[in-house]
Amino acid sequence: MKLAIAQMNSVVGAMQANAEHILVCAQEAYAQGARMLLTPELALCGYPPEDLLFRQDFYAANQRSLTWLISHLPSDMAVIIGHPHAVSGKRYNAASVIHSGNIQATYHKHILPNYSVFDEERYFEAGHLPVVFEWQGTRYGLMICADSWEPGPALQALQANAQVLLTINASPYHIQKQLTRYQVLRDRIKETGLPMIYANMVGGQDELVFDGTSFAMNSKGELMQELPAFESHLGYISLQQGQPLAADIPDTLSPEAAVYTALKLGLADYVNKNGFPGVVLGLSGGIDSALTLAIAVDALGKYRVKAVMMPSEFTASISLEDAALMAKLLGVEYSVLPIKPLFEGFCSTLAEEFAGQAFDTTEENLQARIRGMLLMAISNKFGSMVITTGNKSETAVGYSTLYGDMAGGFALIKDVPKTLVYKLAEYRNRLGMVIPERIITRAPSAELRADQTDQDSLPSYEILDGIMEAYVERDKSPEDIIRMGYAAKDVQRVTRLIDRNEYKRRQAAVGVRITERGFGKDRRYPITCRLAFE
Repeated sequence: MKLAIAQMNSVVGAMQANAEHILVCAQEAYAQGARMLLTPELALCGYPPEDLLFRQDFYAANQRSLTWLISHLPSDMAVIIGHPHAVSGKRYNAASVIHSGNIQATYHKHILPNYSVFDEERYFEAGHLPVVFEWQGTRYGLMICADSWEPGPALQALQANAQVLLTINASPYHIQKQLTRYQVLRDRIKETGLPMIYANMVGGQDELVFDGTSFAMNSKGELMQELPAFESHLGYISLQQGQPLAADIPDTLSPEAAVYTALKLGLADYVNKNGFPGVVLGLSGGIDSALTLAIAVDALGKYRVKAVMMPSEFTASISLEDAALMAKLLGVEYSVLPIKPLFEGFCSTLAEEFAGQAFDTTEENLQARIRGMLLMAISNKFGSMVITTGNKSETAVGYSTLYGDMAGGFALIKDVPKTLVYKLAEYRNRLGMVIPERIITRAPSAELRADQTDQDSLPSYEILDGIMEAYVERDKSPEDIIRMGYAAKDVQRVTRLIDRNEYKRRQAAVGVRITERGFGKDRRYPITCRLAFE
């Protein structure tokens, strides 16, 4: 039997468009000889629909699209569709088995994740019953995403005489996530002795990116087939007596290639799904804005990206030279808007107010806010969205300016630590040199005062990123981190800065999540808090 997986990029709320896409996949798969099609979790409405799930008209729209789809699907094909299901006053994350013009069975997700970026207990009731259906002589057990991460649902399907386990998913990407999925499914295979087919969503949805990489394993836990990462794809798996047969498997992306591709996909989908004509960003001659520009051009094309250099009296000549060179290499529209006259005007207006006060971070932040205003003015005039360029390390310790370099609609690299920024820049240059080498090798600086470098006020980024990863992503205490070998003064400084700057992060734009725990849905800390970690 030939099975198809629609590794599709659903748009949240676009039920009819999603249904039409499923139909196209079903028709193409049928023409290629497939007699079963799997779609991802909540493929009909997109994932995650969040508080749309509280609206009755949302379920009505889903039902209309589902009814339309059922009436158009090939009658002698089994199609598994992920969709929300409201029944008897309860809401379920569901998957329905459709063939012969009818819903033959509907499965309700058993295990509702309520951690990290997931809030499913807020929206859904948990199901309890297995769904096992027979198709062309084989019995298939159906599961949804988190049901595969614990043994219960798989064992229930086995007890109901399933011979193959099907799991449909909306599993978001983070670094090395696929290796975890392999291990989880191998655990279920070891417990049940059954082969498994894993169908996953692809695409960007706000801060989440879904990487696809759907796959099949035989009853020995051997990887037999895998679909491409980060691509919408209609893939096929041949089954013989329920066992998936071996086929060519795409090469695994390197960690840097995977992150870079995730960032491209996240940006492209955010811009395109929200209808922006393009993007604009401030190009400083530094590594963060350089990487951001490269990703933006790769994601959207050079004609949809504008770069703006906004030099001040503290901007080094090499920054001007490197920014201009990079804009030329990428072929983007490029403007130079000096901010010195504007800065002097603000300082003149504030002179009496600030009489007797020394130049400090107030004047540094004023320059950043002038730049933010200029970028937002360009955005307002032409409709392009402003991309901010701050990385995760800066976001963690508050090395950014509210309403300045934080002003914008999408924070592309907000979950990328500084040390990874350099690796991604080097990766991109291996594909073709677009980031001048001097941008990568020179000491990073905000250039908001004379002779400034980031390390004037921060430990080295290797140290900062190590402390941040332990504190933010693994919830290690400062004492634990010191025992890991970091200097106490560095740990105390970094962790205090992280805690103090929650108020800034709460006001930041959304951006692509690529680590296991980003700033956003993953990490929800109170802004007002006096808890002191000793």
